[in-house]
Amino acid sequence: MNALKAWIARYQLASLVLLTLLLAVVLPLSMDIFRLNLVGKYLTYAFVAIGLVMLWGYGGVLSLGQGVFFGLGGYAMAMFLKLEASDPESTKIQSTPGIPDFMDWNQLTELPTFWLPFKSFPFALAAVVVVPMLLAWIISFAMFKRRVGGVYFAIITQAVALILTVLIIGQQGYTGGVNGMTDLKTLMGWDTRTDSAKYILYYLCVGLLVLAIVACRWVQTSKLGTLLLAMRDKEDRVRFSGYDVADFRIFVFCLAAALSGIGGALFTLQVGFMSPSFVGIVPSIEMVIFAAVGGRMSLVGAVYGTLLVNAGKTYFSESFPDAWLFLMAALFIGVTMAFPMGLAGVWESRILPWWRALRSGKAAAPVTTTVVPQAAAPKVVPPSTTDVKLPEGTSGQGV
Repeated sequence: MNALKAWIARYQLASLVLLTLLLAVVLPLSMDIFRLNLVGKYLTYAFVAIGLVMLWGYGGVLSLGQGVFFGLGGYAMAMFLKLEASDPESTKIQSTPGIPDFMDWNQLTELPTFWLPFKSFPFALAAVVVVPMLLAWIISFAMFKRRVGGVYFAIITQAVALILTVLIIGQQGYTGGVNGMTDLKTLMGWDTRTDSAKYILYYLCVGLLVLAIVACRWVQTSKLGTLLLAMRDKEDRVRFSGYDVADFRIFVFCLAAALSGIGGALFTLQVGFMSPSFVGIVPSIEMVIFAAVGGRMSLVGAVYGTLLVNAGKTYFSESFPDAWLFLMAALFIGVTMAFPMGLAGVWESRILPWWRALRSGKAAAPVTTTVVPQAAAPKVVPPSTTDVKLPEGTSGQGV
């Protein structure tokens, strides 16, 4: 137990313990399965947010195209689920049984070659991480090796998000087009629409999210994390010290892409579909807002920011259907203006100092005691020599 406490204190994971209790105990006990499934969907976005904390907060690289990697991970999982749902028995009414329905609608007569490996579940799991990382490596290697960064890199990632969206929509016969891949019901024969399956997928998402935060926190406390901060603040000084800045940025960009891919795959499992609406520029910017609201330097804060923004989006759209977009804009602007460092900054700069001052004030409070006055001691008056009568013929020297 002492070793566990020391490990938690070393990596500053006390806030993660509280977050885990909230997600794994409090919310499941206080919400019905519909609302809990919504929270599970929000948590899939949190993978992108913590990846942005590593990339933007620690690495100093702002990416406005993280929806690309979220979508790639989601599509990799959706391709496996769609092939499972398109067995010959289930698609016997089609003109070409055994292929996804959108392919049959677009008059394809056989499964495309690049779809064949996704019949294997292990391959699909590997593709969830490898495909986003591969694309991230290509983009980052081409940009960072040429010292392209800052606003130029952000614009390039936006362009990649736009290109991929247009590509997915245009290749309708291979990707499902604007509708995406729908009707994803089973995972290896397991019905993912039941309440028990939703609970299992929710806890799977929570567990993987906690592991992702622990792994990212380990990177932050290592020498690599120190170098990322140094590159963010003094890039030239790190380069003159003999380090290749591009390699470290490529690593953290690929790490953020892998986390986004995992989040996309979990989203597909919980929601049951994937479409290009989660790949474009708008969802990518929203994902940056999640990290900004929670605090771009805090992994746990990014999760809270994701939950807060999406819960507000759901509440406003349900309660104020005509004005919810304006309310969301007011929420974003208000939070970023009032709390530049996000929710984590409020916690660190205001709540924690107040709590410590309160505790120290209680500890240093003076102890009041009742002092009982003591009775005055009687005054002893020595006898005067004039009052003592000596015998005649003696002196007073011996007294």
